[in-house]
Amino acid sequence: MSDHFSGARRRLLATGAVALASAAAAPIALAQSGTAGAGGARVLRIGHQKGLLTLLKGRGTLEKRLAPLGVHVTWTEFPSGPPQLEALNVGSIDFGDVGEAPPVFALAAGAPFVYFGQGVQRPNSEGLLVPKTSPITSFAQLKGKRVGFTKGSNTHYLYVRLLQQAGFKPQDITPVFLQPADARAAFERGAIDAWLVWDPFLAVAQKSLDARLITDGTGLVGNRLYFFTSRTYVQHNEDVLRAVIDELNIVDKWVEANRAAAAAEYSQLWNVPRDAVELVLSRQRFGIERITRATLAEQQQIADAFLELNLLPKRIDVAQAAPPSLG
Repeated sequence: MSDHFSGARRRLLATGAVALASAAAAPIALAQSGTAGAGGARVLRIGHQKGLLTLLKGRGTLEKRLAPLGVHVTWTEFPSGPPQLEALNVGSIDFGDVGEAPPVFALAAGAPFVYFGQGVQRPNSEGLLVPKTSPITSFAQLKGKRVGFTKGSNTHYLYVRLLQQAGFKPQDITPVFLQPADARAAFERGAIDAWLVWDPFLAVAQKSLDARLITDGTGLVGNRLYFFTSRTYVQHNEDVLRAVIDELNIVDKWVEANRAAAAAEYSQLWNVPRDAVELVLSRQRFGIERITRATLAEQQQIADAFLELNLLPKRIDVAQAAPPSLG
């Protein structure tokens, strides 16, 4: 119990520090998020997780692409999607990558969020893990137990779908809200009975802890990757955002065609063992494209599912976050 509360206290302090830093940065950030920043140059502040944007950052090709447009690029890494959207809400970043659930919580909170790009469905890139010595072989056997995952993340929606599939009520399982690093520590010491997480954290736990994968998202969730921006930024910088999506697509196609080389590059950038990266890439699906009405409809279904469980304060209209180019 003391470990749980000390962990919660650390997370609370860390969240407060991030919020204060973001708030302090907001006046400068907001001044730079329009057409021109200091000295007349445009700025693109990118938030990212361990994913395709990390590779784009490591290569420096985006900076070269945007140099003729007079755009300066900055990068900030986050542990998951929800903190990125919090940063967008206070004006600290202009663009980022996120799973399918965080946007609906951000929209419900009034964030000036706009979808700008999407990946293909990747349901097997997130899953439910149990320790290698656990007798549990299905989600249904977790009734009355503790499941760790990141609140508001893609795995939160997978958790909702698993509850529905098992015919469970929310109170049948104790959710423990943790960011991936804290969740892994809790998983290792037995403070949680199972862990819902996404790649590369999923693959690393499988390889380094010999954790057992009970189920992934296949047949339950789409698990798309989304790229987002703010309403203000897209109004003044749509040419910049289109260039980012183009560059992401170039890198994504390269990874698909050169998985061995990509595994070596990702391993170094993510500081993750190569065998874990190879597992990530073996089940990854590829394709980066612009937002469609069909995927906004998918997002609406997710929002409605959270609303039904009283996890959203009000119904949201996801279509209001469509990019201007969608009409």
